[in-house]
Amino acid sequence: MPTAIAVTSADLVLPAPDRHTPGAAVLRPSGEADLEASLAETTALLERHGHLLVVVPPWLPAAVTRRLYTVRAILESDRIALLDIDLPPLGVAVLVRQLRQLTVCDFSPGVIASAARLLSHYVYAGALLGTVAKLDRVPVGLKAHARSWSPSAQFAVLAHPQPHLARLGAAPAPGASVLPPGPTFATHLTFARGQLTSDWVTAELAPAWQVQGVMENPLPADSAGWWATPKLVEFAAAIPDVSVLYQLVASVRRERCRWCGLELIGDRCGFCAAPLAPPPAAPPHATAPHATAPSASPVSSGARAHARTRSRSRS
Repeated sequence: MPTAIAVTSADLVLPAPDRHTPGAAVLRPSGEADLEASLAETTALLERHGHLLVVVPPWLPAAVTRRLYTVRAILESDRIALLDIDLPPLGVAVLVRQLRQLTVCDFSPGVIASAARLLSHYVYAGALLGTVAKLDRVPVGLKAHARSWSPSAQFAVLAHPQPHLARLGAAPAPGASVLPPGPTFATHLTFARGQLTSDWVTAELAPAWQVQGVMENPLPADSAGWWATPKLVEFAAAIPDVSVLYQLVASVRRERCRWCGLELIGDRCGFCAAPLAPPPAAPPHATAPHATAPSASPVSSGARAHARTRSRSRS
C-alpha cells in the first residue's frame, strides 16, 4: 500500500484529481478520542501502509499538536513524520493533495516527506477579504487598516510565497498592481467562498494568472480564524499534473539521512528533522598551492646557484 498521508480535519482532503490518487486518513482530534484510541488508530495505519506522514500546520490547536507528538513518542516509531507546513488552510489542503499524488510514484517515504517543503514553495495562497483590520499574517499598513472600516471595502491579499496586499477599486501606486503577482508556471486554481459575495477570483484573478482550470470547494473550518475574518474568498494555485510534480521532485539530488537512514531531498529529513550533514572539509594540502605563492623547485634553485659560482670564478 502507498505511504499514508494524514490530516487532522476532513476539510483538508480535497477531491482526488484522478482515480489513481488515494485519499488521506483523517485522524480523530484529541477531544473525540482518548490517548489509547489515538495509539490504536496510528498503529493500524502503520501496519497497513508502513509509513505515515501527518501534516501539522502551526495554526492547529496546541492540544492536537501535543497529542500527535505524544503518540509518536509512545510508539517510538521512526516511521511517523510530522510535517510542519506553514500555509493558509486551503493552501495546506492543496499541498496535501499533491503529496497524495506523489504516493503512487516510485518515491521512498523519506523523499515524499521532505518533498513537502519543496512543493510548498510553488503554492500561491491568498484570499479576497472584506476587512484586514485584525489580519496579522501579512504586513498591513495604516491606510489599509483605516479603509477596512468601509462596508464596501475589499482587499486582495497574497500570503504565500510573497506577501502582497492591495485594495480593490483603489488606484494603485505607480509601478504597483492591484492583482497579486502570480505563478510563472502552469497551475490550477482552487477557491472556497466564505461570507463574502464576489466573483473577483474567477472573473479577474484566474484569467490574469492564466490558470488551466478552476475548482470550487467548501471553505476549511480554520480559514476564518487564519484570515481573521469570515468575510472572505480563499484561493490557492498549485501544480496539478502529477508528471510535473514527479519531475520536480526527481530533479533534486537525494541524500541519506545520517540519523535515521532514510532518503531525503533538501537540507532536512522529513521524518527525524535531522539536518543534512555538511560536506567534508577539504584537506589542508588541497588548498596550500592557492594560499601561498608557488616556490621555486630545488633543481632550478641549485642551477641558479651553480651559475653564480661559475660567474665569480671567471671574474
